[in-house]
Amino acid sequence: MSETGEIERQAGRGLRWSLVGNLVMKAGSFAMSLVLARLLVPEDFGVFAIALAVSQFVIHINDAGVIASTVQWRGKLAEVAPTATVVAVASSCTLYAVFWVIAPFYASMAGSEDATWVIRILMATNVIYGLTAVRSAALMRGFEQDKLAWANLAGFAANASISISLAASGAGAYSFAWGQLGGAALTGVLVVALARVRFTVGFDRALAARLLRFGLPLCVGFGVEGLLLNVDIVLVGDVLGPERLGLYLLAFNIAGWVPGIIGTAIRYVALPSFARLAEEGPAAIEAGVRRAVPLLGSIVLPIAVLMGTLAPALVGFLYEPHWLPAAQVLRFLAVVMAVRMLNILITDILAALGHTRATMWVNLCWAVALVPALLVGARHGGIQGAALAHAVIALVLALPMLSLALRRAGVPPRLFAAGLARPVLGAAVAGVTMAGLATVTDQPFGQLCVAGGGGLLVFALIAVPRAVLMRLLRQGRAHARL
Repeated sequence: MSETGEIERQAGRGLRWSLVGNLVMKAGSFAMSLVLARLLVPEDFGVFAIALAVSQFVIHINDAGVIASTVQWRGKLAEVAPTATVVAVASSCTLYAVFWVIAPFYASMAGSEDATWVIRILMATNVIYGLTAVRSAALMRGFEQDKLAWANLAGFAANASISISLAASGAGAYSFAWGQLGGAALTGVLVVALARVRFTVGFDRALAARLLRFGLPLCVGFGVEGLLLNVDIVLVGDVLGPERLGLYLLAFNIAGWVPGIIGTAIRYVALPSFARLAEEGPAAIEAGVRRAVPLLGSIVLPIAVLMGTLAPALVGFLYEPHWLPAAQVLRFLAVVMAVRMLNILITDILAALGHTRATMWVNLCWAVALVPALLVGARHGGIQGAALAHAVIALVLALPMLSLALRRAGVPPRLFAAGLARPVLGAAVAGVTMAGLATVTDQPFGQLCVAGGGGLLVFALIAVPRAVLMRLLRQGRAHARL
């Protein structure tokens, strides 16, 4: 088997494990959210959203780019692991100390002083991630995503048990924070045990400089990406208050299902895969892009269309009636989700090629434009206005800048355009189909089954090549005979 074929085999195995692990975790998270939505009130979700926003921002810069640097390290892992461990731990502990001090000011700015200690508890999870950063990178580097999946699933089980127990006893927003901290601790212990990388520390200035030259621009880019994902939560909370923020957070979480399941899986696999392909040259990178982009579009776009078109039915079926205002927010956040997924793949391709500064500049420009747009949207249009502003900036600014970054890195944007052509056409027709079929019934479950099912079928017929459909049909018939 060729080197490229071996990389594809390992990447495919890693992607399958990542998808399975993330799917199980998201299904569990969804079930947990249904339970917690009945034990807690929207204000509790709003307080936790404020704490989660800063924690999710910090997690992107927590290790100073050590994980990405270690995954794509061209030499032996043993030579860089001690120094990388020191850098990651020092970075995470420093950030924890900083945010411990500023937590009261941040909570007050976000409109909820009750979030101060929730922030301090939740931020401790990032210290654990710093301690285990190099071991997580070792598992990703070796395409051992199965071990990461099992560690994360065990941590989620602990998280769910703690969160639900505390919520039932009246802990409010603290139930989220203690649950996540307990889950992170168990995951961290398992990652260290499964990675089988000696936990040694040391510091080589030359190695640290090499790590940081690659990692810091990517770290800044990821940090701004974290800001992009959470700045709307902070601004909505400040402008509209915790109750409206709780509604916005529900829609935000639904829109985050796909990035949480597929995006995380892609990030675990795409960077090591494209880093290996980059060693073979531009032709190998282009071949990888031709295979990855249509697959990504065929998974993400039909889900985005379903979320956007049938948002009221989706929220109405899954949650209590008082959560229905979140449906109008979900329509626009589904667009943001699709752009985010494309951004994840492009970021990993650019990182594999060593163009980490391009990601940083794209995300910085995105954030600079997004903040005033969100303020204007929230003040004039409430939670719907904020979501609309986010979608407009993603489409009008982010996509053209990502295309420019690809071109400068030597990857023709036409590869993405060609790969997305059929999925985009299929998504457009599927959206029209869903909107038409949704008028058949006013029952949320019926709309999801009739309109959602019909639209997805139309998408498959248009977006999936006929040869692939015929092969799947033959395989289905063969399984039916068994």
